[in-house]
Amino acid sequence: MTGEIQAARIPSRHGVRAAEARVATARLKLVIRRDPEPTPDEWRRIGEALDRSDPVADALVDWMAEMGMGPARALFEQALEHGIETVPDAPAPLRDFFRVVDARPDWLDNGLLARGATACQLCGNTGSQVLRDGALMGGYQASGLNRVLVMTGALEKGAGKRIAETSTWWMACTATGGMARFGVGFKLTLRVRLVHAIVRRHVGNRPDWNRARDGVPINQMDMAATQLAFSALFLIGVRTLGTLLSREDGLGVMHLMRYSGWLMGIEEAFLPQDEQSGRALLYQMALSLTDPDEAGRSLARALLDEPLSRPYRFLPSLRRHYERERNLSINRFFLGGRAMRALGLPWRPIPWYPLLAAPLNALRFLVGNRSLSARLRTAEAGRIRQQAWIDSLVGRADHKIGGAVTHITEHA
Repeated sequence: MTGEIQAARIPSRHGVRAAEARVATARLKLVIRRDPEPTPDEWRRIGEALDRSDPVADALVDWMAEMGMGPARALFEQALEHGIETVPDAPAPLRDFFRVVDARPDWLDNGLLARGATACQLCGNTGSQVLRDGALMGGYQASGLNRVLVMTGALEKGAGKRIAETSTWWMACTATGGMARFGVGFKLTLRVRLVHAIVRRHVGNRPDWNRARDGVPINQMDMAATQLAFSALFLIGVRTLGTLLSREDGLGVMHLMRYSGWLMGIEEAFLPQDEQSGRALLYQMALSLTDPDEAGRSLARALLDEPLSRPYRFLPSLRRHYERERNLSINRFFLGGRAMRALGLPWRPIPWYPLLAAPLNALRFLVGNRSLSARLRTAEAGRIRQQAWIDSLVGRADHKIGGAVTHITEHA
């Protein structure tokens, strides 16, 4: 895998089950005000994005592999933590990478970044539930993404650890000031981008990777669809479960995740500014991505059973089984019966937890958002609950923001 721009071509997995995907995404289509069906040009661009990577990061990793990962990684960390100007005689690929990420885009708005971070904190564990049981579980219907996960040992790593790693990144991005140049979210996003490029190089060079079918590993479309799960899909989910974020809060979340996606190396054409554009693009991408396979079913089963291994201190057996049933209830609510069957999940006739939680969450949100001081207290309490939830996944607190983050970059 090189840093050069690849010739545009459309992998064969593009839209292979588009008709079934339209049924699976019918609920999403209901909340889009315009007709989201892709035009021929939009459909072609989405398909071509499956075969495009991140040339700047790929060139950086090519140089790192040539120099030696250990010494090259030390120079990367020096530039990340203290600025590229502190690396004497920095090699061109390293200078090029940091020239790109250090140049703030013209559209970046610090006020919207702060608004988005506070909105995510206000959601408390409702946000965690949406990302886990709506976005992550639903994403396992995308066979192309699943194949990369399986090839990098996702099943062996364990669902709890994977969720904790992803949640640690999200917590870093949504921390107050997290996306400032030397903020925890900014730095961790670039570390994740580096890992993506390393994995892309490793998986793309494997003889069993089928580029004609799947395109480039961790390609532009896969990255963009994943990022939309943290913005457009996240906002739909938390509001449905009773966290009644305002339109301004929604713009803040979209802006925050747009900047995070930009730092991650996603092309601006796939980073929408507002919720409606994000929903429409997510729908279009889902038409291409939705293709459940056995790898997705294996990942879904591992995620389903993840609560059964949580190290609860009190009433562990009861709490583990309650968490599993609660997660299934949320799966049922967001995914629907067809997607649950496609992923091999047990059927549950009534989504009892969302029906009970939504009105209580709405009342709690209205009370906690009645004034600026109440809003700030609610955001602080929400952040504490989010961190406690991450700690409960693995039984330790080394995923705290500001603590060790080496586990999220262990591929490197």
